[in-house]
Amino acid sequence: MNNNLKIALTCSLLLIMFSCQKSKHADDLVIDDEVFESEEFVDHHNAMNSLDYMGIYKGTLPCADCEGIETIIELGSGNSYVKKVIYLGKDDQKVTESSGTFTWNDEGNTITLNEDDEPNKYFVGENVLFHLDMDGNRIEGDLAENYKLKKE
Repeated sequence: MNNNLKIALTCSLLLIMFSCQKSKHADDLVIDDEVFESEEFVDHHNAMNSLDYMGIYKGTLPCADCEGIETIIELGSGNSYVKKVIYLGKDDQKVTESSGTFTWNDEGNTITLNEDDEPNKYFVGENVLFHLDMDGNRIEGDLAENYKLKKE
């Protein structure tokens, strides 16, 4: 009976040892980088399809002949917008309002307010709109931080 117990324990010990060994098949996995570089796997995420861009954005943009341009842009459904501006430090501080539709650029990261005069382009970031220059480029330099509207 002791022999049967010894054989059973030996078999159990061998079974445990072999079941805990690393699988040889895991080392055989080969990843072909060309598959991930193909058109099929290009990342198509952009602001238009990945961000919650609808909402109200506020900020004070720099102004050449006033204290600043308080700007509020509301982006709504159906690519609609309402824009309100107040020229601060002017005698007549009335609210100027415009509305209409906006369109996205081909890359899906910049909107154009169709019914507004230029510059009317904004780069859409996460919870922020960056006011762009006349050529549609991000404004750089010391005042660059002042050309953004933050989402409320």
